Amino acid sequence: MTLTVDLNSDMGEGFGPWPMGDDESLLKIVTSANIACGFHAGDADTMSKTMALAVENNVGIGAHPGFDDLQGFGRRQMEVPHATLANQIRYQVGAAQAMARSVGGEVRHLKLHGALSNMACTDEAMARACYEAALDVAPDIIIMGLAATAMETVARDLKCKWAGEIFADRAYNADGTLVDRRQPGAMIHDPAEAARNMIEMVKAGAIITGTGERLETRIDTICVHGDSAAALTLSKSVREGLESAGVTLHAFTGAPLS
Repeated sequence: MTLTVDLNSDMGEGFGPWPMGDDESLLKIVTSANIACGFHAGDADTMSKTMALAVENNVGIGAHPGFDDLQGFGRRQMEVPHATLANQIRYQVGAAQAMARSVGGEVRHLKLHGALSNMACTDEAMARACYEAALDVAPDIIIMGLAATAMETVARDLKCKWAGEIFADRAYNADGTLVDRRQPGAMIHDPAEAARNMIEMVKAGAIITGTGERLETRIDTICVHGDSAAALTLSKSVREGLESAGVTLHAFTGAPLS
């Protein structure tokens, strides 16, 4: 059986005249783009430009909502009532839909950003509030979430479309969550190491943690963060490595979990 996987990156995270990451080059490598919706980063012009480039390169567009925290880039944990959080998700997804349509595209998927994502990985109630809110606005949206976590549990219960995600540039804890960025070894900077890890995980159908655990899960997509200096090199290495190993790169279908 031919193995197929999607390659995604977070982008559109500049603001005004200040760009972040080489989105234009990344969009020639990835198959899906998670585009900031203005709360943790991005603005209307940045969203429009990034989405237009995604359409031009036939890259799937995703809404990438985060906490309302421009100063902290959405990477600070925040205590937000779930009703408020749900409204913030609806607001951001709605904005993404409008901007995508204006450039001839559509929002295929949703991926939570930063601290919001990290918290939802272990908090089913938070994940549910976010996902139900997104589905209110876009019933057919594909939920992209960290495979083998509370996100997957909630998506299975909601019977929504799902894309299980692993990370090429991050290390994993034993429970399948990401090692805190502040910890030594949390970030993977070596392109060859990133490619090797992704080939092994995709072929095994499992997340392989830093301590050797294998967490079997459905792997639909691989993320390389677009805001890192090594994003372009890492993305190229991962894509070329996977293709050399016989893995086909293609946008995910979003099949619901069984």
